[in-house]
Amino acid sequence: MELRIFTEPQQGATYDTLLAVAKATEDLGFDAFFRSDHYLRMGSGDGLPGPTDAWLTLAGLARETKRIRLGTLMTAGTFRLPGVLAIQVAQVDQMSGGRVELGLGAGWFEEEHKAYGIPFPKEKFARLEEQLEIVTGLWATERGKTFDFHGTHYDLTDSPALPKPAQQKIPVLIGGHGATRTPRLAAKYADEFNMPFASIEDTERQFGRVRAAAEEAGRDGDDLTYSNALVVCVGRDEAEIARRAAAIGREADELKLNGLAGSPSEVVDKIGRYAEIGARRIYLQILDLHDLDHLELISSQVQAQLS
Repeated sequence: MELRIFTEPQQGATYDTLLAVAKATEDLGFDAFFRSDHYLRMGSGDGLPGPTDAWLTLAGLARETKRIRLGTLMTAGTFRLPGVLAIQVAQVDQMSGGRVELGLGAGWFEEEHKAYGIPFPKEKFARLEEQLEIVTGLWATERGKTFDFHGTHYDLTDSPALPKPAQQKIPVLIGGHGATRTPRLAAKYADEFNMPFASIEDTERQFGRVRAAAEEAGRDGDDLTYSNALVVCVGRDEAEIARRAAAIGREADELKLNGLAGSPSEVVDKIGRYAEIGARRIYLQILDLHDLDHLELISSQVQAQLS
């Protein structure tokens, strides 16, 4: 089981804060640093000092880390034109020496679009499908050849399909709870399927749908990596668990039910239950980005047991 650190900077974080978390991620032996792609805080609070851009952040971290994978859960398809996104991600992959992964979703948070003047189209899923075809197609086009795409939402003619990523193939992540279209897209385009903030029962059901869709598309269901994203809150005792839960505005009992919360042994046990139904990676949603001792505890007493 791989453990990855997943951050939500729109809730309030500077680049320097994210850099500190990314360096701790690397130093403590975690597999990857991922971040959300949002421009507006969710819930109460002021979100100060304001949002940071996902791919600008990852470009900086690409030059200031050496080992960890870097990526998004999930880049909003509404934020960037697919040709521009392909260039951005390929460049960051080059800057990192081939450590980038792209999580791409349709986009859903209408309020942030209103706040920053970003168009929020009604039909987002069809756009996402075209975006996936364009981004992966641009990267896969042989050097010296051109890429064309003529769809309902996007039109590319004689694209040189440059630059190329450092990796032969950048891993693509698709995720979500959708019962039909999401598994079909994952089967066609994804290297990894991620189930966010879901119970073991719902995760098992969705993993099964994705496997079935892959097999229907003529692909081995085991070709995909299956993962979960879950909020984490670990403490050495009940007082520490409660303190960390309160710091992120949650209740310890609720987090134990809906996330990965409790003592290290409790969290290891619950991760094991996700592993039993096919999860191979867990994205640990870290909401208090200033509590680096939390990362150290997870590394020394949770990750160590899983290893």
